Amino acid sequence: MPSNFVYIKDIIPTIDLDIRYFSNQNFTGNPIRGYERPVAILTKRAAFALQQVQLDLNKKGLGLKIFDAYRPQRAVDHFKAWSLVTSDTLAKQEFYPQLDKKDLFKLGFIASKSGHSRGSTVDLTLIDLKAQKEIDMGGPFDFFGAISHHNYTKLTAKQKQNRKILRETMAKFGFVAYDKEWWHYTLKDEPYRKTYFDFLVK
Repeated sequence: MPSNFVYIKDIIPTIDLDIRYFSNQNFTGNPIRGYERPVAILTKRAAFALQQVQLDLNKKGLGLKIFDAYRPQRAVDHFKAWSLVTSDTLAKQEFYPQLDKKDLFKLGFIASKSGHSRGSTVDLTLIDLKAQKEIDMGGPFDFFGAISHHNYTKLTAKQKQNRKILRETMAKFGFVAYDKEWWHYTLKDEPYRKTYFDFLVK
Protein backbone atom coordinates (compact mmCIF):
# COMPACT_ATOMS: atom_id res chain seq x y z
CA MET A 1 0.00 0.00 0.00
CA PRO A 2 1.43 3.43 -0.90
CA SER A 3 2.56 5.50 2.09
CA ASN A 4 -0.10 8.16 1.54
CA PHE A 5 -2.92 5.61 2.04
CA VAL A 6 -4.36 4.40 5.34
CA TYR A 7 -6.83 1.86 6.70
CA ILE A 8 -9.93 3.84 7.61
CA LYS A 9 -10.40 1.88 10.83
CA ASP A 10 -6.98 3.11 12.01
CA ILE A 11 -8.20 6.71 11.69
CA ILE A 12 -11.86 6.16 12.64
CA PRO A 13 -12.05 3.10 14.96
CA THR A 14 -15.80 3.58 15.51
CA ILE A 15 -16.77 3.38 11.84
CA ASP A 16 -18.84 0.44 10.55
CA LEU A 17 -17.64 -1.57 7.55
CA ASP A 18 -19.69 -3.70 5.17
CA ILE A 19 -17.29 -4.29 2.29
CA ARG A 20 -19.67 -5.72 -0.28
CA TYR A 21 -17.15 -6.47 -3.03
CA PHE A 22 -15.30 -8.88 -0.73
CA SER A 23 -18.53 -10.92 -0.53
CA ASN A 24 -21.26 -12.27 -2.80
CA GLN A 25 -23.60 -9.43 -1.80
CA ASN A 26 -23.03 -7.17 -4.78
CA PHE A 27 -24.43 -6.67 -8.28
CA THR A 28 -22.28 -9.46 -9.80
CA GLY A 29 -23.28 -12.01 -7.16
CA ASN A 30 -19.63 -12.97 -6.60
CA PRO A 31 -16.53 -11.64 -4.78
CA ILE A 32 -14.59 -9.09 -6.83
CA ARG A 33 -10.95 -9.37 -7.90
CA GLY A 34 -8.56 -7.37 -5.76
CA TYR A 35 -10.53 -7.61 -2.49
CA GLU A 36 -8.59 -10.02 -0.29
CA ARG A 37 -9.82 -8.73 3.09
CA PRO A 38 -12.99 -6.85 4.14
CA VAL A 39 -11.11 -3.65 4.95
CA ALA A 40 -11.53 -0.05 3.76
CA ILE A 41 -8.61 2.05 2.51
CA LEU A 42 -8.45 5.75 1.57
CA THR A 43 -5.85 8.43 1.02
CA LYS A 44 -4.84 10.05 4.31
CA ARG A 45 -6.45 13.33 3.25
CA ALA A 46 -9.80 11.66 2.55
CA ALA A 47 -9.66 9.54 5.72
CA PHE A 48 -9.04 12.53 7.98
CA ALA A 49 -11.84 14.48 6.27
CA LEU A 50 -14.14 11.49 6.82
CA GLN A 51 -13.11 11.45 10.48
CA GLN A 52 -14.56 14.95 10.78
CA VAL A 53 -17.79 13.77 9.16
CA GLN A 54 -18.05 10.92 11.68
CA LEU A 55 -17.46 13.20 14.65
CA ASP A 56 -20.07 15.67 13.42
CA LEU A 57 -22.66 12.92 12.86
CA ASN A 58 -21.97 11.37 16.26
CA LYS A 59 -23.30 14.56 17.89
CA LYS A 60 -26.65 13.77 16.23
CA GLY A 61 -26.66 10.12 17.31
CA LEU A 62 -25.60 8.99 13.85
CA GLY A 63 -22.54 7.34 12.36
CA LEU A 64 -21.14 6.10 9.05
CA LYS A 65 -21.14 2.67 7.46
CA ILE A 66 -18.79 2.13 4.53
CA PHE A 67 -19.61 -0.20 1.63
CA ASP A 68 -16.54 0.59 -0.49
CA ALA A 69 -13.60 2.97 -0.48
CA TYR A 70 -10.36 2.58 -2.49
CA ARG A 71 -11.03 0.12 -5.35
CA PRO A 72 -8.19 -1.50 -7.32
CA GLN A 73 -8.22 -1.02 -11.10
CA ARG A 74 -8.38 -4.83 -11.47
CA ALA A 75 -11.77 -4.72 -9.70
CA VAL A 76 -13.01 -2.11 -12.18
CA ASP A 77 -11.75 -4.37 -15.00
CA HIS A 78 -13.66 -7.25 -13.37
CA PHE A 79 -16.87 -5.18 -13.53
CA LYS A 80 -16.24 -4.40 -17.19
CA ALA A 81 -15.60 -8.07 -18.08
CA TRP A 82 -18.72 -9.08 -16.13
CA SER A 83 -20.87 -6.53 -17.98
CA LEU A 84 -19.92 -8.09 -21.33
CA VAL A 85 -21.21 -11.54 -20.33
CA THR A 86 -24.87 -10.75 -20.85
CA SER A 87 -26.01 -14.25 -19.82
CA ASP A 88 -24.63 -13.75 -16.27
CA THR A 89 -27.55 -12.13 -14.47
CA LEU A 90 -27.16 -13.83 -11.08
CA ALA A 91 -27.98 -10.71 -9.03
CA LYS A 92 -30.27 -8.91 -11.52
CA GLN A 93 -33.44 -9.17 -9.43
CA GLU A 94 -31.84 -7.46 -6.44
CA PHE A 95 -29.67 -4.82 -8.10
CA TYR A 96 -30.95 -3.99 -11.60
CA PRO A 97 -34.42 -5.55 -12.07
CA GLN A 98 -35.67 -2.93 -14.54
CA LEU A 99 -32.52 -2.56 -16.63
CA ASP A 100 -30.86 -4.56 -19.36
CA LYS A 101 -27.36 -5.50 -18.23
CA LYS A 102 -25.81 -4.34 -21.52
CA ASP A 103 -27.02 -0.78 -20.80
CA LEU A 104 -25.29 -0.38 -17.42
CA PHE A 105 -22.21 1.26 -18.98
CA LYS A 106 -24.25 3.64 -21.14
CA LEU A 107 -26.34 4.71 -18.16
CA GLY A 108 -23.29 5.54 -16.06
CA PHE A 109 -23.60 2.84 -13.40
CA ILE A 110 -20.37 1.12 -14.48
CA ALA A 111 -17.28 2.76 -16.00
CA SER A 112 -13.91 1.57 -17.33
CA LYS A 113 -12.25 3.99 -14.90
CA SER A 114 -13.51 4.72 -11.40
CA GLY A 115 -12.83 7.57 -9.03
CA HIS A 116 -12.57 4.90 -6.34
CA SER A 117 -9.23 3.81 -7.83
CA ARG A 118 -7.80 7.27 -7.17
CA GLY A 119 -8.26 6.59 -3.46
CA SER A 120 -10.44 9.47 -2.28
CA THR A 121 -13.92 8.23 -3.19
CA VAL A 122 -16.15 6.38 -0.74
CA ASP A 123 -19.55 4.65 -0.81
CA LEU A 124 -21.40 4.90 2.48
CA THR A 125 -24.62 5.33 4.42
CA LEU A 126 -25.80 6.43 7.84
CA ILE A 127 -26.49 4.28 10.88
CA ASP A 128 -28.49 5.03 13.99
CA LEU A 129 -25.97 4.62 16.82
CA LYS A 130 -28.56 3.64 19.43
CA ALA A 131 -30.28 1.02 17.26
CA GLN A 132 -27.02 0.05 15.54
CA LYS A 133 -28.71 -0.24 12.17
CA GLU A 134 -28.86 1.61 8.86
CA ILE A 135 -31.40 4.39 8.56
CA ASP A 136 -33.85 4.48 5.64
CA MET A 137 -32.34 6.08 2.54
CA GLY A 138 -35.22 5.14 0.25
CA GLY A 139 -33.21 2.62 -1.74
CA PRO A 140 -30.37 0.13 -1.24
CA PHE A 141 -26.67 0.58 -1.97
CA ASP A 142 -25.63 -0.21 -5.57
CA PHE A 143 -29.19 -0.35 -6.88
CA PHE A 144 -29.09 0.57 -10.57
CA GLY A 145 -32.12 2.74 -11.17
CA ALA A 146 -33.71 6.17 -10.78
CA ILE A 147 -34.45 5.57 -7.08
CA SER A 148 -30.71 5.92 -6.43
CA HIS A 149 -30.52 9.43 -7.93
CA HIS A 150 -30.25 12.37 -5.55
CA ASN A 151 -33.08 14.16 -7.35
CA TYR A 152 -35.49 11.18 -7.19
CA THR A 153 -38.80 12.65 -6.04
CA LYS A 154 -40.84 9.60 -5.00
CA LEU A 155 -39.32 9.36 -1.52
CA THR A 156 -40.94 9.92 1.84
CA ALA A 157 -40.12 13.14 3.70
CA LYS A 158 -38.00 11.11 6.14
CA GLN A 159 -36.00 9.42 3.36
CA LYS A 160 -35.34 12.80 1.72
CA GLN A 161 -34.23 14.20 5.07
CA ASN A 162 -31.87 11.27 5.68
CA ARG A 163 -30.21 11.72 2.29
CA LYS A 164 -29.98 15.46 2.96
CA ILE A 165 -28.23 14.90 6.31
CA LEU A 166 -25.63 12.67 4.65
CA ARG A 167 -25.09 14.99 1.68
CA GLU A 168 -24.83 18.18 3.74
CA THR A 169 -22.50 16.67 6.32
CA MET A 170 -20.22 15.21 3.66
CA ALA A 171 -20.20 18.56 1.81
CA LYS A 172 -19.36 20.40 5.03
CA PHE A 173 -16.06 18.52 5.17
CA GLY A 174 -15.15 18.70 1.50
CA PHE A 175 -16.87 15.76 -0.19
CA VAL A 176 -18.80 16.10 -3.46
CA ALA A 177 -21.85 13.93 -4.22
CA TYR A 178 -22.40 11.92 -7.42
CA ASP A 179 -25.89 12.77 -8.70
CA LYS A 180 -26.80 9.22 -9.77
CA GLU A 181 -25.84 7.46 -6.52
CA TRP A 182 -26.92 8.77 -3.12
CA TRP A 183 -24.11 6.78 -1.40
CA HIS A 184 -21.15 7.93 -3.55
CA TYR A 185 -18.85 10.81 -2.52
CA THR A 186 -15.44 12.08 -3.65
CA LEU A 187 -13.13 14.41 -1.75
CA LYS A 188 -13.08 17.68 -3.69
CA ASP A 189 -9.41 18.27 -2.85
CA GLU A 190 -8.32 14.72 -3.71
CA PRO A 191 -4.52 14.29 -3.95
CA TYR A 192 -4.48 11.94 -6.97
CA ARG A 193 -6.71 13.34 -9.70
CA LYS A 194 -5.19 11.38 -12.58
CA THR A 195 -3.67 8.29 -10.94
CA TYR A 196 -5.58 5.01 -10.90
CA PHE A 197 -4.04 2.58 -8.42
CA ASP A 198 -4.12 -1.20 -8.55
CA PHE A 199 -2.69 -2.42 -5.23
CA LEU A 200 -4.75 -5.09 -3.43
CA VAL A 201 -7.28 -4.44 -0.69
CA LYS A 202 -5.74 -6.64 1.99
